[in-house]
Amino acid sequence: MMGYTDRHGRYVLRRLFPDALLYTEMITARALYHGAPETLLEHHPAERPLALQLGGAEPELMARGAGYARQFGYCEVNINVGCPSDRVQAGRFGACLMREPERVADCVEAMREAGLPVTVKTRLGVDELDRYEDLLRFVDTVAAAGCRTFIIHARKAWLNGLDPKKNRSIPPLDHARVWRLKRDRPELQIVVNGGLRGVADCLAQLAHVDGVMIGRAACEAPTELIDIARVLFGRPPPALYDVVADALDYAAAEQRRGVPLRRVLRHLAALGRGRPGARRWRQALDQAAVGRQSLAALRSLAAELFPAA
Repeated sequence: MMGYTDRHGRYVLRRLFPDALLYTEMITARALYHGAPETLLEHHPAERPLALQLGGAEPELMARGAGYARQFGYCEVNINVGCPSDRVQAGRFGACLMREPERVADCVEAMREAGLPVTVKTRLGVDELDRYEDLLRFVDTVAAAGCRTFIIHARKAWLNGLDPKKNRSIPPLDHARVWRLKRDRPELQIVVNGGLRGVADCLAQLAHVDGVMIGRAACEAPTELIDIARVLFGRPPPALYDVVADALDYAAAEQRRGVPLRRVLRHLAALGRGRPGARRWRQALDQAAVGRQSLAALRSLAAELFPAA
């Protein structure tokens, strides 16, 4: 989700889905230790409730990251044990940590000292370590350290031979294995991720597990979140024009702070996907991002292309 769920993307998603728990892009514990936490963890209060997804494998640094999360107003710290990228593997974290459940447990135990819930997002398995018994051992070991919530991407990961993009599609989905985990460990909160898009997908999964996480679909077709919010939480759907107008006000405020407009406007393109005038909307956003069109002109176009309040 790098490049999708940055703070600007999350601001827009929050307007579409007020009740969702939002997650950051993965931020590494080492980046927080060596960098500027106040910059890396900056977010708008409207994004909350917001969870920090943390990458790392060193308990001391992960505990420090959890402390920063509490300091900056996050409600949860999530350990990434699912990313299969070469860069992440080189740092000895992400999906390769499925081979080291004891190390993940040590991180959980250290991080809980910060006083925030610590959750884990993982895969069904990794490489040849993909039996159900392997997943159960991983979950039981980490749960014994105090983790009560597991978010399971219902695919295994291949660490060699598949890049991250292919790891999101080539290993087959197996939601039933996640359902089995919930049946076998009813005391744990089990959330399923992978291949979920609209209301029907979510309802089908919620018959078996405690929650659903929507990733790529939320960024590629974000207006589907409106229907999910309406059905699951009884939320009246927001007018898309109101969402866009609010995002443009936010973009203007960010620009005054020195943030390039393109960093915000790029997250508005998908709002027009599948709608009449989608191409005009994308082109107008591109023009505004380089200063060839004003935000006022964008607002006028939005009033034309999106349902008004």
